[in-house]
Amino acid sequence: MLRFVDTATESIDPYVDLVPAEQLGHVRELARELRGARILQLNATSYGGGVAELLNSLVPLEKGLGLDVQWGVMVAEPSFFAFTKRLHNGLQGAPQFEVTKDEVEAYMRHNTHVAEEIRGKYDIVIVHDPQPAPVQLLARDTTAKWIWRVHIDLSAYNRDAWAFLEERIEGYDAFVFTMPEFVPKPLDQSRVHCFAPAIDPLSPKNIALPADLRDRIVRWTGVQLDRPILTQVSRFDPWKDPLGVIRVYRELREKHKGLQLALLGSMALDDPEGWSIYDKITQVVEGDPEIHVASNFTGIGNLEVNAFQSASDVVIQKSIREGFGLIVSETLWKGTPIVAGRTGGIPMQLSDGEGGFLVSREEDWVPRIDALLSDGAEAQRIGGLGRERVRQHFLITRLLEDELGLMAGVRSAPASTATPS
Repeated sequence: MLRFVDTATESIDPYVDLVPAEQLGHVRELARELRGARILQLNATSYGGGVAELLNSLVPLEKGLGLDVQWGVMVAEPSFFAFTKRLHNGLQGAPQFEVTKDEVEAYMRHNTHVAEEIRGKYDIVIVHDPQPAPVQLLARDTTAKWIWRVHIDLSAYNRDAWAFLEERIEGYDAFVFTMPEFVPKPLDQSRVHCFAPAIDPLSPKNIALPADLRDRIVRWTGVQLDRPILTQVSRFDPWKDPLGVIRVYRELREKHKGLQLALLGSMALDDPEGWSIYDKITQVVEGDPEIHVASNFTGIGNLEVNAFQSASDVVIQKSIREGFGLIVSETLWKGTPIVAGRTGGIPMQLSDGEGGFLVSREEDWVPRIDALLSDGAEAQRIGGLGRERVRQHFLITRLLEDELGLMAGVRSAPASTATPS
C-alpha cells in the first residue's frame, strides 16, 4: 500500500540572501523544463531519518516551482521492515546476509502492491533506498522514467546482499549515489550519477534560534548550560556506535568535570532495530545523571535538535559507516565544531581544522574532543570555517539544482534499453 504525505508549498525566494542568484535562476529554468511532468518521490518513512528530512524540504520547494510532485510512503507490516533493515545492513557491509523464501515473497508482495497503485500515473518516479527498489521492475511501466536514489554507503557491500538487490534494479533509467566510492562496479556506469545530499538552512531544524529560546529548550531537557555539553544526534543504530560514544564521554569527564552527554536519537517506521539499541543504551547509562538520552518519542523534534546543535560545546558523530550524515552539515551550519568518523560522506563535509576533526583510530576520539573542549576560542574559529563550507556546497538549493537537472536529462533521454519487457 501507499500513503501520500501532505506537504507545504514553498518559494525559493527566501534563499536569495544565502546562495548565489545564478543558482536560483538556473533552478527556475530547470523547473520550467519539467512543467507538466507528473513526479513521484517514493520512500519508506515520512519521519525519523535523513531521506524523510530531505523530502520534507525538497518536495515543498519543487511544488513552489510549479511542479506536479507527490511524496509517497510505503505501508507495510513490521516483518517487511525487519527484513529491509537487514538488507540495508548487508549493503553497508554487515558480514552475514541470508534471506528466506518467505522474506522474498513478502518483500516482493509489498512492492507489487505499490507498483500496481502507481502504474501509469507518473512521468518520473524517484525511488529512495532498498525498501521500494523492486517497484520499477514490478510496475513494468515503460512510459515513465525511473531513478533509484541510494543514500547509504555501499563501498564495502556484502556480496550476497548486493546480488539479491541487483537483479531487481536493472531496469532503472538512472542511479544516484552520494559519491563515486559508493557505486558497485557491476552497475552500468553510463546510468550512474553522483551528488551529495544537503540541508535546508530555513527549516525549523536549521534556522537561527534566538538565544533565549535555544537556552530554554536545552534546559527543558535537564541539561545545564553553565557546564560543557557533548552531543550526538543520530538514529539509535549500531553503525552510529552510541555505546562507543558513551565510552568516549566517560573518559573525557575525568578531565572535564561537569561534562554532560546528550544522546538524541530518532525512531523511524522502517527501522525496528532502533528499539533494541535504545534498550541497550538505557541499561548502560542507568544511574548516570549526566547522560541524557532522548528521542522523537520523548519530545525531541527539529527545534530541540537545532537548540542542542547550537548550544553544545562539541558535537560527536561516531559513525562506523555513513552514507552522508546530514547532522554533520546541520551542526557546522550553526558554527559548532564536530569530531566525526572518517567514513562515507563525512569527509566531504569537513576536514581537520575546518569544521572540526576526522577520526580514523579509536584512540584518537578522546584527544580530539579534549582539544576542542579545552580551547573554546579555537573551537569557535574552527566551527565558523565549517559553516562557510556548508554554505558553499551543502545547502538545499544546490541539491534542488542537481535533482531537477537529472530529472530534465532523464526525461529527454531515449527510453532505456535496460527496462525489462
